Amino acid sequence: MNIHEYQAKEILARFGVKVPNGRVAYTPSEAEMAAKELGSEVFVVKAQIHAGGRGKGGGVKVVKSVAEVVSEAKRMLGMTLVTKQTGPAGKEVKRVYVEEGCKIARELYLGMVIDRGSSRVTMMASTEGGMEIEEVAARTPEKILKEAVDPAVGFAQFQARNLAYGLGLQGKQVGKAVKFMTALYKAFMATDASLAEINPLVVTADGEVMALDAKMNFDGNSLFRHKDLEELRDFDEENPKEVEASKHELNYIALDGAIGCMVNGAGLAMATMDIIQLKGSSPANFLDVGGGATTERVTAAFKLIVSDPKVKAVLVNIFGGIMRCDVIANGVVAAAKEVGIKVPLVVRLEGTNVDLGKKILKESGLPIITADDLDDAATKVVASIKGA
Repeated sequence: MNIHEYQAKEILARFGVKVPNGRVAYTPSEAEMAAKELGSEVFVVKAQIHAGGRGKGGGVKVVKSVAEVVSEAKRMLGMTLVTKQTGPAGKEVKRVYVEEGCKIARELYLGMVIDRGSSRVTMMASTEGGMEIEEVAARTPEKILKEAVDPAVGFAQFQARNLAYGLGLQGKQVGKAVKFMTALYKAFMATDASLAEINPLVVTADGEVMALDAKMNFDGNSLFRHKDLEELRDFDEENPKEVEASKHELNYIALDGAIGCMVNGAGLAMATMDIIQLKGSSPANFLDVGGGATTERVTAAFKLIVSDPKVKAVLVNIFGGIMRCDVIANGVVAAAKEVGIKVPLVVRLEGTNVDLGKKILKESGLPIITADDLDDAATKVVASIKGA
């Protein structure tokens, strides 16, 4: 789950991470009130969307008066902000963050991730603040410093000092950086975060170390432990189909292809997507209905797939272990009849109650194309959209 910058800063501040003072605003009048409350000589007005690169798209502006804050808020609110991460469609700005400005002496980078390679929470730092860390990794990987955290020990003070010295910090800045990193680690662990990124981390003219920007993502599987975080979810920033899928406990990710996929199990879903590509087409989605899906959940999944106008054919690929093939068959038939499916439908079933599942499909009266195995299913579904 992603959240907005201002929300991330509120969370980090609770754990002792130093951030500039700021206020969120949904209207120009609220932005004016926020600026007056802050009482700063310099303000930063930031569009709040779930995407990076806002500055290059005109979504971050430094101003020097309350009147200019109001003017920028009027310009940003309601605009479609296009960045490298939003794609050409962009995202509508529905809130802005008004923040007090500061005198920046240095811009650095600090981030925390779960490193799948080492199976450790890892803190990364770089002197290349303000740049996308992916670009730094590609061009100058030696400038990325890393400290993997031993889960039995936690983030140690010497690790924080290693990073601080590696960033070229000196004197009291080192102590402040150590305090900052320790607080960031505590916030990361306490919230079950999957990413915490401070870019840039700045050293101010008076020697303070603070988060000028902040991004946090959380493990969706842990949200049952964090109802306060779950309430921060902004559905307007998410794909509507993915939001609908989450209501039915479906693992769904929208893609750009032409073949809708409904599969049980993430590994089988990935294999299904791969073989569709191998046969010359591309998947319209990743959709894992899980091992214990009901007829109702399968019906919801099917309706979700065919609601996508890009879908030219549907492939249902089920290997029934815990999942029974007759349950899948009933769900597919019910959904296909309800939506009046108008695209080719290829179904491959194997496993528990497979004969009953195939019988249900055969007696449904629907023009369902059955397949014997995955290769056969992929061949038939790709052929169906090519007119073969």
